[in-house]
Amino acid sequence: MTKSSRTGLRGGRWPRLLAWLSVLAVIAAGLLMSGAGLSHRLEMTDLGTAFGLLRQGAYLAIGAAALGLITLIVASLCRRLKPALAGAVVVAVVAAMMIAPWQMQQRAQEVPAIHDITTDMQNPPAFVALASAREAAPNEVAYPGESTAQQQREAYPDIQPIILELSLSEAMDAVEATAQEQGWEIADVGDTKLEATATTLWFGFKDDVVIRLSEVEEGIRVDMRSASRLGASDVGTNAERIRDYLEALREQAE
Repeated sequence: MTKSSRTGLRGGRWPRLLAWLSVLAVIAAGLLMSGAGLSHRLEMTDLGTAFGLLRQGAYLAIGAAALGLITLIVASLCRRLKPALAGAVVVAVVAAMMIAPWQMQQRAQEVPAIHDITTDMQNPPAFVALASAREAAPNEVAYPGESTAQQQREAYPDIQPIILELSLSEAMDAVEATAQEQGWEIADVGDTKLEATATTLWFGFKDDVVIRLSEVEEGIRVDMRSASRLGASDVGTNAERIRDYLEALREQAE
């Protein structure tokens, strides 16, 4: 190696250039991945386009991580601290960005491909106020039937009704207050039933919820159903929503 080439290497031009490229790549990947959900939520793109943007962002993020790793190696050999640090940060940022998609993919493989979950599979609470909205969506209004019920029993045996030791009116007040705390859009509230829509944060997917109260000997039985308007699989979202809501309702009742 000549004296001039050694001077150029030690001068840090390549490490700085690689660092800037990796940083710009990870920023672009972040904008693509976050913008994919936002654009669909704002109805600027259809779901297929949004998923395409998400996939492109993921590929770009992987490329940014590879470039960041190269930057780290080259900068370390050249003894350039700042570019090396930049490369390490890019790799760490990409790893953090990929956690949520990776977890979603893992959950999709672990849970059944169903999208309608209820505490009462024999007589599921029915959508009435939200029936027209669901009719306009791809997924059905009525409960899918025994095939879905069997898959739910195997995957989510803990999804069961709860009993509240309250009067009917007190229980309904607690049901409504808890639904409001969840940030749901309430469509209808009656003496024994509430219907609402939950919107997911990232892509703005709409899932419908119906809660039914029944008087039993022990108190007020609470049954709940949560169903997605779109998609064959909810990746466990509706079961998790029922768990979280019923736990919050218990606390509200107490």
